[in-house]
Amino acid sequence: MITIIKNIDVYKPEHIGKKDILIIENKIAAIEDNISIELNGFVDVNEIDASGKIAVPGFIDSHVHILGGGGEGGFATRTPEATLSSLTKSGVTTVVGCLGTDGVARDMISLLAKARALEEEGITAFIYAGSYRLPIRTITGEIMKDIMTIDKIIGIGEIAVSDHRSSQPSFDEFIKAVADARVGGMLSGKAGVINIHLGDGKRQIEMLERAVNETEIPITQFVPTHVNRNPELFEKCVEYAKKGGYIDFTGSEDPDYYEEVDGEIRFSKGLKRLIQENVCMDNFTLTSDGQGSLPIFNEKKEFVGLGVGKSSCLIKSIKECVEKEQIPLEIAIRAITCNPAKILKLKNKGRIEKGFDADLCILDKNLDIDSVFAKGKMMVQDKKPIIFGTFEEK
Repeated sequence: MITIIKNIDVYKPEHIGKKDILIIENKIAAIEDNISIELNGFVDVNEIDASGKIAVPGFIDSHVHILGGGGEGGFATRTPEATLSSLTKSGVTTVVGCLGTDGVARDMISLLAKARALEEEGITAFIYAGSYRLPIRTITGEIMKDIMTIDKIIGIGEIAVSDHRSSQPSFDEFIKAVADARVGGMLSGKAGVINIHLGDGKRQIEMLERAVNETEIPITQFVPTHVNRNPELFEKCVEYAKKGGYIDFTGSEDPDYYEEVDGEIRFSKGLKRLIQENVCMDNFTLTSDGQGSLPIFNEKKEFVGLGVGKSSCLIKSIKECVEKEQIPLEIAIRAITCNPAKILKLKNKGRIEKGFDADLCILDKNLDIDSVFAKGKMMVQDKKPIIFGTFEEK
């Protein structure tokens, strides 16, 4: 199948203006002016006039509980699994799955099977080995073996620190797991990073600071997430990022609510602060914590129920950067495209480039998602999913 997207404003994520994009099978074959192909009917050519629209790379949501999350309030509070269309209609073409608090009722084999299912249904999927707790329960029995022998495993996580739900790991226990992940990544050509859940405990990023200051492991081996959960933690993470560390923001469907109730730093304000502090623009990412449980409180701060994290918060956060903070789209969109691709060593992902996978989001003039291509196949058209998971109701 050949597709030509005509007259579209292209962000690679760098802005290069109006171009045509040629897709052949699952790859981007060309990005040029006025592409025209005459095949005399031997091969179908799908030509799309995208005048007035914007092309950005397909989104990489690198922290999603694809098996479901939650459960801290009992069995009935376990959240459901991610579905294909819930991801694609949010612009996600690559997902990284993880376990959370519960690494017992949900295990690594189930997580791997879910990633393979999403891959078969049309998007790209990877996973982290482990859950909140150390030592990690692996598939093969060893962290290095998991990373080296299982294609989908690109690192470990999300390991919880400074949180009452963590296993309260010792520093030695923590750094041994990090070292094994690093070497496993080196030997297999993968990232081998450790994805770290930062809780709201008083120790904050103490474990990371010790690792960086007391060992030879480079700061780039760590990907701390939920860095914007409160102002004090965010300030620590800004200083950490200024030293060259990666930091991952967690998006929100209702940033006004969580800013008021929990003091959460919304992504748009956080990114503006990073720009002001001259933090490297390669070193930040945005993820959804999709399918994770979100506690809901009333005006008296009484628990009234649970919400579920959604990947749709990604484009909402990017729009807010552009519209409220006047951050250029080509900077904001890095958080869910080229930056996670680079940090996680996801080859041929995160950019609109010749030879890269044909993962694209087409946005309208309001920066809303209009269409989505995953590996060259249209998954969303005119704001509606057209490809669904095996058991989804259409």
